[in-house]
Amino acid sequence: MIENDYIEVDTLYDLNDMVRVDCHDCMGCADCCKGMGDTIVLDPYDCYRLTLYLGKSFDELLLKEIELTPKGGLILPNLKMAEDTDSCIFLNEEERCSIHTHRPGICRLFPLGRQYEEGGIKYFLVPGECKKENRSKMKVKKWLDTPDLKRNQSFLKAWHDLKKQLVEEALKEADEQTMKNLSLFVLNHFYRKAYQTEDFYGEFEERLQQAKAALGL
Repeated sequence: MIENDYIEVDTLYDLNDMVRVDCHDCMGCADCCKGMGDTIVLDPYDCYRLTLYLGKSFDELLLKEIELTPKGGLILPNLKMAEDTDSCIFLNEEERCSIHTHRPGICRLFPLGRQYEEGGIKYFLVPGECKKENRSKMKVKKWLDTPDLKRNQSFLKAWHDLKKQLVEEALKEADEQTMKNLSLFVLNHFYRKAYQTEDFYGEFEERLQQAKAALGL
């Protein structure tokens, strides 16, 4: 999956647009779940859903299912690949996703990319990402298969803008320690600290405003 602010693409899609993404339940293919390295980066909502579904805390997930990796100036969690197979840790013996109903946003998006704009998010089809041929058209919003999609879109835009602002502010200082401190703050404030209500988006917004106040943004 690709997220970008700058890449020029031929066609951008909205949620109601039809795009050739439907691979018909993958039909036995699991190529997109293998050899992904540290690219399946998790946002706070991804981790929130995983902790609920698996009954584990963020720190418990770090023991097996996820790891921390420097990404774009911050240290963020991503799904692990199994050492023996180089496949996603959640790919089962039948090569099916064992957390499919609670899979991360990047997995839901594939083979689309996101482009962030002032007015929100646009989508584009990434050439060559999916090896399946003869894919069918489907509406973007149906393909994303995300509950409360409108609030999810607002969250994604706010999260993207915050990360970008944090990196830009830290770069003004040109200080490695500043980036480390920011990364620790982000991990503790948005990931490690358990969400106390079922309204993730409402609580995230509260934490977002707290973070901005604490960091002077």
